[in-house]
Amino acid sequence: MREARPDALLGVRGYLARDPHLLVGLMTGTSADAVDAALVRFEGLGLESRHQLLAYRETTLEPALRREVLEVAGAASLPPERLMRLDAALGECYAAAVFELLAAADVAPARIDAVGSHGQTVRHLPRAREGGQALTLQIGSAAILAERTGLTVVSDFRSRDTAAGGEGAPLVPLADWWLFRSPEESRALLNLGGMANVTHLPRGAGLDRVLAFDTGPGNAVIDALAALASGGAERRDPGGARAARGRAHEALLAELLADPFFAQPPPRSTGRERFGDGYAAALSQRGRALGLSDDDLLATAVELTAASVAGAIERHLRPRGGVDALYASGGGVSNATLMAALGRRLAGLRVEPLAALGVPPAAKEALAFAFLAHQTLCGLSGNVPAATGATHPVVLGHVTPGALR
Repeated sequence: MREARPDALLGVRGYLARDPHLLVGLMTGTSADAVDAALVRFEGLGLESRHQLLAYRETTLEPALRREVLEVAGAASLPPERLMRLDAALGECYAAAVFELLAAADVAPARIDAVGSHGQTVRHLPRAREGGQALTLQIGSAAILAERTGLTVVSDFRSRDTAAGGEGAPLVPLADWWLFRSPEESRALLNLGGMANVTHLPRGAGLDRVLAFDTGPGNAVIDALAALASGGAERRDPGGARAARGRAHEALLAELLADPFFAQPPPRSTGRERFGDGYAAALSQRGRALGLSDDDLLATAVELTAASVAGAIERHLRPRGGVDALYASGGGVSNATLMAALGRRLAGLRVEPLAALGVPPAAKEALAFAFLAHQTLCGLSGNVPAATGATHPVVLGHVTPGALR
């Protein structure tokens, strides 16, 4: 009689037979300021699933780790050992974030079906730059995360979409449609992370009519200018207080908006490679040459984000049936000056935080990656080809088994 052997894939193979499911979604965005972790309960499978957000927690990245992420993301070249060490350090950080989330929610790790980990993007090269083949790299060792927690991990979501000819971004549109589609209201879902992206959900539209794309910088340029102005003492401009004291320079803003990226039609994506620390440093030098104060530069950067979002909505969403309301999520929601600028530039359009639809703005992307992991383990696609430009829907991610059973 053959001896029974442990089955590393037992949890994956039996996923469809179980209901409900508990998943953890992990997200660190281009700002690299914190690990966002969401504990989500799913009932049902695929797009028919219903969800309950059981807990959400932000774990701030240690300053040295954040600095290393930003330096690696901005490096023209670096030894592979440095990338490997950062990959491992982020894996440890993600594992700690999972344990902290579960402890706060009083949920035992053994009850968790899987972790959906987006990882930390350290390089993103769109198709336009790479001659038709997008390249993207997210790190944060799934092996370490699985080893430390004992949980199955779904990770590296973007690379399968790029293999299918897509940008690998944005990936949240499927979750946006699942969560927020409406038969009565045409909606724009705006995420104000380091970069800003928008998802258009026309009234009563099926998934085939969803459009999503990056609009340009979100918080990345604002945060980098705040760091420069404070000699590195501040990561951001809290509440947009400094920008509110400044005055945007209209001629400089017009120069910035002439960047060819803003005229590029969707599908399109961008990242720190274009609108990151180097961009902010050059903008700071240009501002000094014009005699602008640090507050004036911050005010100009706020208007750049707001104007690029408004321009994208006017050019690409209004012709598709318009927008009744815009719901904003991400760290930029806490910047009152930015939100006011959006309201002013989108006059006649209702602008509200995503909380108006029942989801905390800060938690949306972690929730989305829990959902995308759920899709993967259901054997279902997670990309929206109309958003990424992929040739067809694909099942996203790599699956790293948890503890042997």
